[in-house]
Amino acid sequence: MLRPRTILQQMRGAHSATWKKNPELDKIIRVDHAGELGADRIYAGQMAVLGRTAEGPLIQHMWEQEKKHREKFEELICKYRVRPTVMTPLWNVAGFALGAGTALLGKEAAMACTVAVETVIVDHYNDQLRTLMADPNVDKDILDTITKFRDEEQEHHDTGIDHGAEQAPFYKALTEVIKAGCKVAIAISKAV
Repeated sequence: MLRPRTILQQMRGAHSATWKKNPELDKIIRVDHAGELGADRIYAGQMAVLGRTAEGPLIQHMWEQEKKHREKFEELICKYRVRPTVMTPLWNVAGFALGAGTALLGKEAAMACTVAVETVIVDHYNDQLRTLMADPNVDKDILDTITKFRDEEQEHHDTGIDHGAEQAPFYKALTEVIKAGCKVAIAISKAV
């Protein structure tokens, strides 16, 4: 009969990636999970208001990509046994409110919201990529995932610009407030 300690050692050996905790990787996965949840909810809010308009299919396309991003980070949360942020319920509601609220201001404001959020996220992903590439033992799956998602977020940003974001009333003020909110949410999600 195997002793309990021996069984535990065997389990750790079989699942070494999940047992070797990396605090930086934990922060990256936690904050990216929170961000992709927020993005999912923003597009859900936009679809609730603009889903039956000419912009509906465009928003739906971006939302489908965000759903896949969220699913991937939910998978990584489990794989690496990372504690999600305690702010998840708030980000869920706040994301939907931001998406619906800007959509109620018009399609241009919804696109301005997309531009603001994606600007911060692309910069955030670029910072993470620099951090990850400095690690000689970088997890290639996570590096590839973040690179792919960064490129898709840049596509969303560019789509927002191409679809009238800069024509939104008070575009500069609106985007600056949203960017500041995103930066605060990132800082909070890293910590709690």
